[in-house]
Amino acid sequence: QVHLVESGGGLVQAGGSLRVSCVASGRTISRSSMGWFRQAPGKARELVAVIGGGGATTYTAQSVKGRFTISRDNAKNTVSLQMNSLEPEETGVYYCAEEPKVVRGLPRADYWGQGTQVTVSS
Repeated sequence: QVHLVESGGGLVQAGGSLRVSCVASGRTISRSSMGWFRQAPGKARELVAVIGGGGATTYTAQSVKGRFTISRDNAKNTVSLQMNSLEPEETGVYYCAEEPKVVRGLPRADYWGQGTQVTVSS
């Protein structure tokens, strides 16, 4: 079993940047695909970015492409999401997940973190 803990959320003005991180404990995540979801108030949880176990392959949602970058440090058992040019509608809770996927439109993962709040003010 793995325990995921996010950090780095907070309040930022529109156009600003934040970096959220996720540290895993319990076992290594080096061979796992890791990702970030976000959930805005009153909206469904959506997949934002994914990174493969080796870090060579990544996916970012079209809505954040060019602004968000996912990375990992397997030596530290961590995954991070650098978010630039943030917009107010990106306010929400950001969740770290192991083996993230979307199945029939629904967010799924083997393990979830508790989430970290990101608030973007206009």
